[in-house]
Amino acid sequence: MKLLFASDSFKGSLSSEKTQELLTAAAKEVFGEVECSGVPVADGGEGTVDAVIAAEKGELIHAEVYGPLMDRLDAAYGRLDDHRAVIEMAAASGLPLIPRSMRNPLYTTSYGTGELIRDALDRGFRDISIAIGGSATNDGGMGCARALGVRFLDARGNELQGTGADLEKVMKIDMSGLDARINETKITVMCDVTNPLCGENGATWTFGAQKGATPEIQERLEAGMRHYRDIIISQFGINPDDISGAGAAGGLGTALMVFLKGEMKSGIDTVLDLIHFDERLEGVDLVVTGEGRTDWQSCFGKVMQGVGERSRAKGVATVGLSGSLGKDATKIYDCGIEALITSVNGPMHVEEAIERAEELYYQAAVNMFRFIRCGIAIANR
Repeated sequence: MKLLFASDSFKGSLSSEKTQELLTAAAKEVFGEVECSGVPVADGGEGTVDAVIAAEKGELIHAEVYGPLMDRLDAAYGRLDDHRAVIEMAAASGLPLIPRSMRNPLYTTSYGTGELIRDALDRGFRDISIAIGGSATNDGGMGCARALGVRFLDARGNELQGTGADLEKVMKIDMSGLDARINETKITVMCDVTNPLCGENGATWTFGAQKGATPEIQERLEAGMRHYRDIIISQFGINPDDISGAGAAGGLGTALMVFLKGEMKSGIDTVLDLIHFDERLEGVDLVVTGEGRTDWQSCFGKVMQGVGERSRAKGVATVGLSGSLGKDATKIYDCGIEALITSVNGPMHVEEAIERAEELYYQAAVNMFRFIRCGIAIANR
């Protein structure tokens, strides 16, 4: 029997690699000699770069860039091979980079994300995947585009820095200085939100508050974003509100798709493609996946959904071992997952479950494999 392990990390307790180690030990305890392999997986959010470079035996590349408040910082992205790179925008422009007391999306910029893209271009990468979750910005992606040569001009022809406060000032977008290497580069945007740029479901009203914007600041940012949208419509004949995901990462989705001609794809599907997951399914009898908590959200661009659907398409059975099960967790059965088990074996506080994570996970894995062994015995009668 050949087993493949492909779990997300369990936030605050188990890494994806640790789940592989524990599952392998449990499988050998139950089945004896059994072929086991594992691959780290992420859904395009936090941890994507680490998971992909681990799976592809890539490496981290460090670059000094400007952070969301234009302070210099060290950020890293992943090299997969001589042609492919993967970037998390949160590494340069993420919310955790700003102390809570200083968060205000009027003054933050995605410039550092553009610098990471530029650094990747300098090193010869021409297939760049960009995960855009966890941003601190609401600048419409102006900062990112500016780092790559796009100029945003005010009514007097002065170049704007590219912060949220500049949205209302843009009168012209000058593309003449865009880095020519962009035209020979495949840009994949990893994103699972479908928000438009403006409106009640847009970048500002959906995500602005968590980035530090008060209702008054949100009003100003939304007015600026509508103005920015109208300039884009006027110059490019494209309405970002008609593009699914244009409002992601404070409008970075707009800049990456309109200015850089990027393609928006599901985060988990992009990751599974990058790690050649379908090829890893060859000859596999059973896949084990999982995550820290499985609930109704797990069916919307998360690891278990992606792994389950890819495995089902190849005719490979998949089971899930998760830290806990929440509301409508069983909806994941519609995504190719055949069975679910939780590692928590009795009433306990979250803190206890995290503290005992390895012990609980291992025992749950043993129990799961014993059930599978029982099923095999019944099938062989």
